[in-house]
Formats: sequence, structure tokens, C-alpha cells
Amino acid sequence: MRLGRKRKVCVVITARPSYARIRSALEALRERDDVELQIVLVASALLERYGRIEEVVERDGFRVDWRVSSIFEGENLLSAAKSTGIGLLETATALSNLNPDIVVTIADRFETIATAIAACYQNIPLAHIQGGEISGNIDDRVRHAVTKLADIHLVASKGAGARVISMGESPERVLVTGCPSIDISQKAVSDARLQDDLFSRFGGVGATLDLSQKFIVVMQHPVTTEHDHGFDHVTETLHAVRDLQVPTLWFWPNVDAGSDRTAKAIRMFREQHPLKFMHFFRNMPPEDFNRLLVGASAIVGNSSAAIRECAYLGTPAVNIGSRQSGRERGPNVIDVDYDRGAIGEAVRTQLAHGRYASSTIYGDGKAGPRIAEALATCQVDLKTPGK
Repeated sequence: MRLGRKRKVCVVITARPSYARIRSALEALRERDDVELQIVLVASALLERYGRIEEVVERDGFRVDWRVSSIFEGENLLSAAKSTGIGLLETATALSNLNPDIVVTIADRFETIATAIAACYQNIPLAHIQGGEISGNIDDRVRHAVTKLADIHLVASKGAGARVISMGESPERVLVTGCPSIDISQKAVSDARLQDDLFSRFGGVGATLDLSQKFIVVMQHPVTTEHDHGFDHVTETLHAVRDLQVPTLWFWPNVDAGSDRTAKAIRMFREQHPLKFMHFFRNMPPEDFNRLLVGASAIVGNSSAAIRECAYLGTPAVNIGSRQSGRERGPNVIDVDYDRGAIGEAVRTQLAHGRYASSTIYGDGKAGPRIAEALATCQVDLKTPGK
């Protein structure tokens, strides 16, 4: 960093979960006198059908410095590859213009590796959040590739840190900070009141449910390596949930290859079956979503929220299929295959069990300040920073 000015920290946010997993760090960075925070929104973060978060980011008081439209229509393997290419081209332009001292990329999506390459080939130091984890599909390859491109590793757990070091990264550049999404979960525990106007505020489709009763949350995304089966996979879950007849809040899938099939299955099932106990949402701010998880009797599907946030919250989880295979788990998770009978049985088991003890496997709720401190003070003279 050049002397006499603030360090320019550029955070690239690619999707709705990425914002939840970095927001507490953004808040801590914003409060520092030695940092100039830059925010770039990329890909599905800008798309309404995948829970466009631009308004949420700005409502939280952050300035968006650059927007990168990079999603190639189709939601299949070809479109994912092309979207990565477009993301690389446009993110490279953003970084060239913003001229940051360090770039932050999050987790394991195709936009994440596009950001990493764009930074590395411009000799801009790269910090990677949530490296070293295992989740059982193409995300692993992306995550580990970004690890090898990154200069600073801000990992969520001790196991993840050990894995990054085992990949040959210097222990001095691996910091176990915890996951920033747990920071939001911690606040949700202390303020778990569900808002009365939840359905009117966030819209969606379906019945207005009584959330003072037992209810479940469903969030099931396509699996990139099994994208041809997305329709059948989510249909099994739909049948299982329909048979349970428990009030259900279902969140729309993300933009990964196969999401078109997953979304089609949901629409067709909704047209063919009366689902008076279901409501479908596209997106929700992190605080409200975490409050839902605090109040929910179970979460069902294959979202990492069931593994991360719900471990801390003690929310019973039913994890379906291979998308989270290998990821470190707390005691709150039951794993099942894509089978309506097994899914239904597991949900009934979790409903009967009730809440689990809180696990801090992914953090203690103080990750944001740790990450901000690391980004503001780490040595970034490994390469020629910025221009």
C-alpha cells in the first residue's frame, strides 16, 4: 500500500448468500479510518429472479462502486462456463478502474474464480474467504483453485485452515476468523422476533402462514455435477413436504447450472397440487432470514445455511443429496438421499427432536472485526499492489 492514504479494500459480492457471509466484515471495514471500502456487485446479485440484493446493500448504508452484469442465460453447464468468461472480462475492467490495494473474493462460485483470476493477472493481492472447505461437487475444484491463487486466507474453521496449509500455503497467511454469517446468526438469537408483515414485505407466492406454529424452511439448489437430475431431485422433496402438511417457507434456487429444471419442477408441482400450507420466497435480508431459522422447527434441502448458520442456531437440519458432502457438520444435521420417504422420515425425526445445542464449529459471532483487521493490516507487498 502506498504511504499517506487509506488502504483500498475491494469486496466482490456475487450472490445473495455472499452478502450474508461478508456483511459484518463490511460493517467493520466501514468503521475503520485506515480503509477505503469498495464494493462490486456481480452476476446474480443484480438479478431480480435470484434475489437481487443491490437495494438491500444500499439500504444497509453501503455504496456500490461498480456493477458487473455477467450472467449468460440458460442456467446450464455451457451458460455457467460462458458466465465465468464474461465475469472475468468485466470484473477485470472494474478492478482496473477502481485500482484497489487488495481484492476480497468469497467462497466457491464461478464468479469467485473469475474475480480471483482478474485480480491475479493485474498483480492485485487477493484475499479469499471460506477457503479450505469440502462440499462434494465442482465447488470444491473452484474453491481449491482460488486458494492457490490467493495471498491471504480467511477461513471459517480450524479444519479448513489445516486443509489450506496442507495445500502448501504459508501458515502465516492463514487466519481462522470464523464465518461472518455466524455474526448475523448471533444477533438473530438475541432478537428472534418474526415480523408480522413478513409476507407483505417480501411478497412471494402462496398462503400467508401462521408462524407462531411449527414451520419448516426449504432451500434446495441444483447440484452442478448432477444438473440433469435437478427436476427429479426437487420433485422428491416437494412430494415429501406435501405429505408432511407442515407450514413451509420455500426459497427459490440459486443461479447454478440446473436451476431452470429445479424452478420448472417447483412451478409445475405448484400448479398440479393444492399447497395451502406453503409460501415461496425469492429472497430475504440476512437478519430476517436468520430470524426465520431461529423460529423454524427444521430446515430442509441442501443449502450451506443448514450446515453453517443452523449449527450455531441449533436448528434441526435435513440435508439432501451430495451438494454438502464432506463439509464439517455440527450435531444438528441428518443426511438423506433424494428419496421422498427418507426425506419425510428425517423431517419427522427432526421435528420430534427439537432444537440442538449451539455449535461454534463455524465461528463465535465475531468474524467480521477479525476479517476487517486482517484486511486492513496484512502485508500485501507480495506483488505490485494496484497501479
